[in-house]
This record gives sequence, structure tokens and C-alpha cells, in this order.
Amino acid sequence: MTDPDSSATVRFSTADFSEDNRVAKWREHYGHTVLRAAIEPSDDASFEAAVASRVLPGLQLVSGRFTAARIVRTREMIADGNDDLSLLVNQTGNVTVSARGHEVALCENDAVLISSGETIVFDRRSFGESIAIRIPYATLSSMVVDVDDAIMHQIPRNTAALKLLTSYANTLLGDDHALATPALRHHVATHLHDLVALTLGATREAADVAKRRGMGAARLRAAKIHIMENVSCRDISIGSVASHLGVTPRYLQRLFESDGTTFSAFLLGRRLARAYRMLCEPQSVQRQVSTIAYDVGFGDLSYFNRCFRRLYGATPMEIRQAAVN
Repeated sequence: MTDPDSSATVRFSTADFSEDNRVAKWREHYGHTVLRAAIEPSDDASFEAAVASRVLPGLQLVSGRFTAARIVRTREMIADGNDDLSLLVNQTGNVTVSARGHEVALCENDAVLISSGETIVFDRRSFGESIAIRIPYATLSSMVVDVDDAIMHQIPRNTAALKLLTSYANTLLGDDHALATPALRHHVATHLHDLVALTLGATREAADVAKRRGMGAARLRAAKIHIMENVSCRDISIGSVASHLGVTPRYLQRLFESDGTTFSAFLLGRRLARAYRMLCEPQSVQRQVSTIAYDVGFGDLSYFNRCFRRLYGATPMEIRQAAVN
């Protein structure tokens, strides 16, 4: 697995092809290129699938959503010498994974580690979605206590590191923009390596590093997402966000400080940015500035006006007038 020049999310969907060509295109793209496995849909006529993938240094993220199918990595296929390990997270539906002579059943949000160097059968019996995080064996073996023993053991959905990892991976796969610099790509990949190691059982040294590095980054990202989703709630506070994440307010504040800001400054910036967008939207031109201020979470109009002018160098009315003109 080599370092990519571009880390943009790549998308593929059978909806882009005629029904009689969907299975062949899916096998060509997903089976031969992404998974390197044989794919047998339960019903060729009704088969639907979509995949999103993103390549980072020493890591590949893949999200697959498809109807019932069996995916097999055969003895002939493992002769390619690929020994990558994949953490497979079943997000919706039910899945059975078979390898090493036994089966692991995955309910929603359960996970299992599999090896590309072994024969594997993946059975999805109904429509559903999974995420695979593929990492070279050499990378994980240096971070996990006994990575070989971790293969084919179910990881329950309530594992704290797994929940953070899944949230972080979904955010990256949902964003089509490339990560701008090699340093940023390495930074994000390192956080994902750390979270996978913590999920599987990191060595003491790796766990100490990961808790300072990967876990903190994922929690900070989760906090920011929660704030942006609830920015209009006037009662949102560092205490409520910390409670949502299961951490202390002081710990959360330190995460924001490590990012060069504070909880209050980030929340204020998000509210002002939303107000700015609304002031520039044609559909909001008839709405009073005070209504927009309250809608984005401000309870004091004069405070909103002062903060807005300090950030944008103009009053809300001036921004609206400029947008209209």
C-alpha cells in the first residue's frame, strides 16, 4: 500500500449502469480493484450497490452499501501475497463472516478483524452497509498486543474506541474533498491507525500514544460535529457536549485548547458563520436580522451585532445589502 497523491473520496454506484450490466461492473470495480474478491449476488436482476473509498498513507477506507450477496476471497486469490488486515464494521443489516474454521455473526455496528492472507467468506443476507478499514499487517502488528489472535473475534458495538473510529471514518467518507497536503494526509491516517489499535487492544506504549493522539482527535471532531448539528440550541454548553461524549468538561476544554481555540470561541464562530450564510440567502431576505440571530442561537441582539461586526468588519444589514446588490 503506497502513499497516495490524492486522498479524495471516490464513489461508484451500479445505478449508473443498465440492469444487465450492473453485476459485471460491480465485480470489475469492487471485486477486482477494491476487495480483490469474488462476488456472488443472491439475485442478479435486483442487485444494487454503491461504494465510497478513500486512500490515505498506509490505509484504505471503504464503505459498501449493497443488496444480499456473498463475497469470497479464495485460495487462488490469497496467492497474491497481500497480508493487509481489515477491520470490518457492519453498520446496518446482518452479516456472517467465516474464516479459520468458524463463523462470526455481526449485528449492527459490531466489528471483526479479518486477514487478506486467509480465505474468507462474507455473507450479507439482506440490504445493508459496512465499512472496511484496511491497514498493512506490519503497521498493526507493531501497535497491537497480539494482532494474530485478534483476527476473527467479534468486537461489540459498545466498544468506546470502535464508536469513535466509526464516526471518524464516516465523516471522512462523507467528504469528497481531498486532504490538501501530505502532512495532513499522514496526520489523519495516524489518528485512524491509533483508533484501530485501541479498538483491537493496543500495546501499552501504543495505547499511551494513541490516547493522546488518535482518541483526542476523534473526540474533538465528534464534539465539533455535535456542536454544528445543535448550534441553534441556546442551551448548548460545554457541559452538555461533554456529557454527550462521555468525558469531563475540563477534558473537552483541553481538546479545544490543543486545537488553538476554546469551546466558546468555536461555538460563537459556528453561530456567526451560519448567520452570515442566512443573511446572504435569497430565501431569507425578508427575515429580520433579530430573527436570524435568535435562530442561530443568540439570546442577545446587541451582543450578536458586536460579535458579527468584530468578525466580518461590517454590520449584518451591510452584509445583507451587499448580497442583494
